[in-house]
Amino acid sequence: MMTRKKKPATLAQRINVLRASVMGANDGILSVAGIVVGVAGAATSSFAIFISGIAGMIAGTVSMAMGEYVSVNTQKDAQRKAIETQTVALDNDYDNEYNFVRDKYVATGIKPELADQATKEMMAEDPVKTTVRERFGFNVGEYTNPFSAAIASMISFPTGSILPLVSITLLPKNWRIAGTFVAVIIALSITGYVAAILGNADRWHGTRRNVIAGILTMLVTYGIGHLFA
Repeated sequence: MMTRKKKPATLAQRINVLRASVMGANDGILSVAGIVVGVAGAATSSFAIFISGIAGMIAGTVSMAMGEYVSVNTQKDAQRKAIETQTVALDNDYDNEYNFVRDKYVATGIKPELADQATKEMMAEDPVKTTVRERFGFNVGEYTNPFSAAIASMISFPTGSILPLVSITLLPKNWRIAGTFVAVIIALSITGYVAAILGNADRWHGTRRNVIAGILTMLVTYGIGHLFA
């Protein structure tokens, strides 16, 4: 009995899993940093700070993994619905779908005769794939695996949370708040930069936005914790 060879993941699928990893690590850094800095503002016990950080790490890991799994499955459901919609549309009014694709190409500046020829060839090969791509902006069959996204988040969140947890626990008492701030800012600069690359966004703005969010989170949680000290 021949086994079916598994189709390798496309670049888009790999990038989506990598995105889940980077965002999981970023959330792990930010969430646990907020927790431990907030507790440090209210308590001096290293054990209390450590336990609160561990609790936040475990809760965040489960939450991120389940969130990615549900999110990716929801996206897949929407994509399947789009395919069903286009299948029915092609059966009911093929010419309208053909004209939509051709007119879209013409609107981008392609000459009408060239647009018509390209549309004719693509629709002859696979009309569902062609119309789904042009109407909804995704390629049929290129779905992110929800288990891969969930596992990526489940690994990356606790990995990211280790940094603020170790910093706040091991640094001398007089330095642990400031040291954690510095460590978290450096880590968020890295994850913000990588996330900007994956999202094809401005590197400087993406990094700055991520760092500012982290600083504000730690300042707010520390301030609230300090009120109850």
